[in-house]
Amino acid sequence: MYTTSSVFLQSVANAGITHIFANWGSDHPALLEDLQRQRSEKDGKTASQIITCPNEMVALTAAQGFAQVTGRPAAVIVHVDVGTQAMAGAIHNVDRGRTPVLIYAGASPFTSLGEMRGSRNEWIMSVQDIPDQASIVRQYMRFTSQIESGKVTTGIIHRALQIATSHPKGPVYLWARREVMEEEVELSAVNATVPLRKWPSIEPTALSATAATTIARALSEAKSPLILTSHSGRSKDAVQLLANLSTTLGIPIVAVCPSAVAVPFSHPFFLGVTFLNGASHSHHLAKADVILVLDADVPWIPAIQPPHPEARVFVVDSGDPLKTISAVGQWHVDAEMMCNADVVLALEGINAAVDAQIETRNASLIEQRRMAITTEHDEWVRKLDSLETAWTQDLQGGRATIPNILGVLRKTIEQQTPSRSLDKTLVLNEGITNYAIVWEHMRTEVSGGQITSGGSSLGWCLAAAIGAHLGAGKNYELMVSIVGDGSFMFGVPSSAYWIARRYETPFLTIVLNNGGWKAPKMSMLGCHPSGHGSRAASGVELSVGFGPICPDYSQIAVGASAGWVWGKRVGGDGGNVKEELHAAFAEAVRVVLEERRCAVLDCVLDSI
Repeated sequence: MYTTSSVFLQSVANAGITHIFANWGSDHPALLEDLQRQRSEKDGKTASQIITCPNEMVALTAAQGFAQVTGRPAAVIVHVDVGTQAMAGAIHNVDRGRTPVLIYAGASPFTSLGEMRGSRNEWIMSVQDIPDQASIVRQYMRFTSQIESGKVTTGIIHRALQIATSHPKGPVYLWARREVMEEEVELSAVNATVPLRKWPSIEPTALSATAATTIARALSEAKSPLILTSHSGRSKDAVQLLANLSTTLGIPIVAVCPSAVAVPFSHPFFLGVTFLNGASHSHHLAKADVILVLDADVPWIPAIQPPHPEARVFVVDSGDPLKTISAVGQWHVDAEMMCNADVVLALEGINAAVDAQIETRNASLIEQRRMAITTEHDEWVRKLDSLETAWTQDLQGGRATIPNILGVLRKTIEQQTPSRSLDKTLVLNEGITNYAIVWEHMRTEVSGGQITSGGSSLGWCLAAAIGAHLGAGKNYELMVSIVGDGSFMFGVPSSAYWIARRYETPFLTIVLNNGGWKAPKMSMLGCHPSGHGSRAASGVELSVGFGPICPDYSQIAVGASAGWVWGKRVGGDGGNVKEELHAAFAEAVRVVLEERRCAVLDCVLDSI
């Protein structure tokens, strides 16, 4: 017997989706039945690999990690309204991270008297029937649609994926009643193939010649130009193009709330990362006379440090320059020009226009700028070096700093990986208040070598590593998730490490354990720097701390995996923390590389 579910699963596979992250429920009997039919007919295999996920947010986050490293969408299957809601913050992340993911949710049956196969036969089917299930997530989706018949299923799937993979890329949501998924169809409907070439993604948009020439001339004639970017590195080809533009004109680059590597760390005109906390805007912003903003959601915070009022600002965004499709509410950047253009094509156009405008350049000024920026870059690197090597005087019972920890991690990777470098290591960064510190001290050189969720919902890092491993594990020697202790708990480790063991996706987790949620405390101090909260004795008193007895995060992972994960807490036990860190990191990296198991290091910091 073949059903709409047969058509759905085969169509998804035919569309190139290789992995389905599934959390099953009472609305999925026809899907489970057809998967077993596939196994019986295909030597135990299914058309797409099914990844069983005991938590919906973990499922969607793993799908996000998969899509981030492969560039291809994955699918997620969840259970009616409750499963849709349980995807929680991951819905925000795939939207804001512009990650193409196909989400399917079943829905309660609409018949009650056994009129059709799939009719209501469990009490929960009444309480899970809501008037508009898709409204739960619609404002985050690029497209939502109900599947109402097996005859239209393939077309709906192709339309959904066509939209999901077009700029601005993002998630799509399909749903269907149980009876519809049980509807019988002919084998010809399952085997019918719709040519994917008939459903292409929208071709990337280039800058107009006028825009490219205007931006190029402004940058060429500028005295103090600046490039700000957040997400341009999601397109790996953009990395070298951006580096070329910066080099040609001697323009500093600052990564603002990045989700991907913009330029190699060692690029002499790269001046670091900011997440705009407090007064951390680049000092170049205030004096810049021309600013190019590339794929950035928040290039600066006007109330804290706006650009110079006379600065010429040019905004280029791959598909959504006014943030309307991704449904941002209040948003504005004072700009001379707003451009909807693919970042790779835009940079190609600007570079070509710059090359054609040699006569407008002030060679002497550009050379002076190059020298000054290189000096600033080198001084910044020296400061990072000194922070990594500045251990406390009393190592007995002391606490390592985050630069200490990341310096040891980076050097351990360089010593123990086959390539003896970080070039084949993927860093998944969910450091939150320590985002920028992780970006800078991991010193990533290769495009795609470090990523974040692109959103603000915590709990991305663990499952994203699983999805990344399933999608592109063979491309990396090591994957490292760096999380805060709050992010670790939000990541549902009881589910994530079970999945990691089940599907053999080994990665290293570093927990930066400061004993609570630092971000709410910092937000409070930003509004009330000298108020009552500023005088709280501890994070525990302020109710943002997890102490005085914190969970042992490493052992949570060990327990979730039934002992498969190797875990250790480091620091705060009266030992020599420097020696402990070196030994622990060496063993943790060895376990992942040689034993192909996950390893978790719970690194105790000074408590908030």
